[in-house]
Amino acid sequence: MRLSLGDKMMQRSIYILLALLALLMLYPFWNALVISFNLGSDTALGGVTLWPRAFTLENYYIVFQDDRLLNSFLITILRTLCGTALSVFFTALLAYGMSKKTLLFRKQYMVFFMITMFFSGGLIPSYLLIRSLGMLDTFWVLIIPGIISVWNMIVIRTFFSALPEGLEESAKIDGSSNYGIFFRIVIPVSGPVLATIALFTAVGYWNDWFTGAIYITEDRLLPIQTLLRQVMNSNIMTQIGSSNAIALDHMNRNRTITTKSLTMATMMIATIPIILTYPFLQKYFVKGVMVGSLKE
Repeated sequence: MRLSLGDKMMQRSIYILLALLALLMLYPFWNALVISFNLGSDTALGGVTLWPRAFTLENYYIVFQDDRLLNSFLITILRTLCGTALSVFFTALLAYGMSKKTLLFRKQYMVFFMITMFFSGGLIPSYLLIRSLGMLDTFWVLIIPGIISVWNMIVIRTFFSALPEGLEESAKIDGSSNYGIFFRIVIPVSGPVLATIALFTAVGYWNDWFTGAIYITEDRLLPIQTLLRQVMNSNIMTQIGSSNAIALDHMNRNRTITTKSLTMATMMIATIPIILTYPFLQKYFVKGVMVGSLKE
């Protein structure tokens, strides 16, 4: 089908608009990356926009000398891996049960789940609950409170509901139990939607700073996003210097390092790893979300 002149102009206008929006969204990140590789004293003079004017790795050297950052980075990686695996597993298990029309009180359960999407118990009751469970200042407090997402459960449940009933019926004839059907048939054919949910969950765990700020007081358990927030709300050079004598001595000898350059380097370290995971799972985005949102 040939496009008319008006359609072609409209299409090109949309492409140009989307390109401009993409540049507007990309520029702040790119500028922060450039500043992180530029001498802090040179950045203070202004004019550093698209390329480093005085390239250096000193900012990253100083940041990686901070033992708290490396520890927070490991905590965040473990939290993201464990939290994503457990969240996808239990959410899929719940969604599989909710996809069964023979489940007693299925509609009532769904109403209860939907209520939690709009109303919560509040911050103080949640804190008191976590404290009564003995989870304050523990690794699991970073995972368990957000392990089940009702929205993700609805998406996966819709996908499960669209699967042909013949798959499960043939498996039951062969003697498979419900758990056998779930692990051997349902999970293997649900790769796209589970991969999409896994990526959403991983990004959520990686970017979450609030849980650590509320329930964690020990530096050894702080996620990197919570540590980054503390650093940006204080003097980063004092923070790093107070935790590592080598870094403090290096900063005293090298006056080209500034608070802004160290802040940008820390922000890049906290941001880039999760961005790099997107290309590997990008193909599952449209397929997983579209399949999980349609029902036969």
